[in-house]
Amino acid sequence: MSSGLQPREAVRRMAPYHPPTGGRAGKLRLDFNENTVGCSPRVIEALRKYISADALTIYPEYADAIQKLAGFFGAAADEFTMTNGTDEAIQLLVNTFVGGRGEVLLVKPSYAMYRFYAELAGAAIREIEYPEDLSFPLEAVRTAIGPATRAILIANPNNPTGTGIGLNEVRGILEAAPDAAVLIDEAYFEFSGITALGWINQYPNLFVSRTFSKVYGMAAMRCGCLFSNAQNVQWLHKAQSPYSVNMLAAVAAGAAIEDCEFLNNYVTEALAARALLCQGFERLKIPYIPSLANFVLFRAGERAISIRDALRERGVLVRDRSYEIPGCVRVTTGTRAQIARFLTELETLWTR
Repeated sequence: MSSGLQPREAVRRMAPYHPPTGGRAGKLRLDFNENTVGCSPRVIEALRKYISADALTIYPEYADAIQKLAGFFGAAADEFTMTNGTDEAIQLLVNTFVGGRGEVLLVKPSYAMYRFYAELAGAAIREIEYPEDLSFPLEAVRTAIGPATRAILIANPNNPTGTGIGLNEVRGILEAAPDAAVLIDEAYFEFSGITALGWINQYPNLFVSRTFSKVYGMAAMRCGCLFSNAQNVQWLHKAQSPYSVNMLAAVAAGAAIEDCEFLNNYVTEALAARALLCQGFERLKIPYIPSLANFVLFRAGERAISIRDALRERGVLVRDRSYEIPGCVRVTTGTRAQIARFLTELETLWTR
């Protein structure tokens, strides 16, 4: 039976997003930039203590988690909101400050959800292409900023390139777009050490997001934070569902930040693995892009998809990005032992 019910035109135009997440169990997961060893044991302990029949009947109460997170990130309690992963942070910013009445400026390639939520809101999208060397197109971005620009969404470091910008470049964008909401997505901050979080009260148009999906090993929990000055956060709260973050995620986040030793050890290991990975590429004479994150993009040329598929058959998952950057494959840097296994399998395939 036909129906006159139709979706909005913005939804009709959107391409569906299908993350290739099936069939990953039991394999070496070097494809989604997750923590490859798991979350802190304190997170599991905190969840076990919290879970009870009574606790699960109560709507979330965030006061304790917000106090812990505020102290850890060095922000006041009214200078951030907890979000259902970085995805909700992006959607919340676009819904609050853009909607369908302005232009969203993006760089390409970058995190797919920037375009997804801008399209969903019906906003106009302007994309600036990365040059062939994948260095950040700063001047092109600044030139593209105009009266219609309502938001600029930037991952630093960028995914999938692994490249990033320094604080001087961030400052230049903020000052060039005083009337636009500028999001600096710091999902991979722990691996780069570059953050604009301390500037949220210096620049009224600055927003910074963090996530618990990467270094903290909590991708399944869907928890993040979106920071800005207190006035902006008030606007965000008005547009946000009051219970968008489940209570287990809030409990887990509060426990995760208390285990600094676990965090520091994992970052140290991942950076050592990154160095080992780059050394392996150099030994095999495989071109790669130097990275500031916990992943490295390498150029496999016409063999990109066949290399990905052959590695999967050997139980090693990597991510083909050739649909965005021709011939490129992305590898998460887990532990040195994991990268050693990857390089062994890759060498067998590469030298055939």
